Amino acid sequence: MKRTFVVLAGCILAYCGCLALQAQNLPAGIAGSTYITTISDANTGAFSSRSLITLHGDHSIAVVDSAQGGPGVLFSSQRGAWVTSPNAGVTARTFDFSFPNAGIARVDYNFTTISGSQVVGTITLTVFPITADPQGSGGTVVGNFNFTGQRVTVP
Repeated sequence: MKRTFVVLAGCILAYCGCLALQAQNLPAGIAGSTYITTISDANTGAFSSRSLITLHGDHSIAVVDSAQGGPGVLFSSQRGAWVTSPNAGVTARTFDFSFPNAGIARVDYNFTTISGSQVVGTITLTVFPITADPQGSGGTVVGNFNFTGQRVTVP
């Protein structure tokens, strides 16, 4: 019984230690935050869409975009992963699927500023055939965008 308790206690301490180490590399308050953003074309400055970006504590990212339903291209929500970058920003990579012609898009995010409740960054949108490897090289860059956003809060 004592041995079981010691092993169990050791496992709990190891798990908590991993969580503490993971949190050390995060910009203050970013994990578990959702941001409402405005996205604009990087070349023209024209409005493109609004989105909700959630950076989860497990380093997954979920994005819902106002342009998903068209009128141009129809596409799914985005899912992916994020990491902190050396300059205290965040880089993320997500994927989504286009409809009705099956395709896959890679969306690369670079959060250049994370300050208080504000975020600023860039997005590169690259499309691939549905059978291609979107994590590899290749694909066709179809857009470069800028985004600004605010953390979603509860009053």
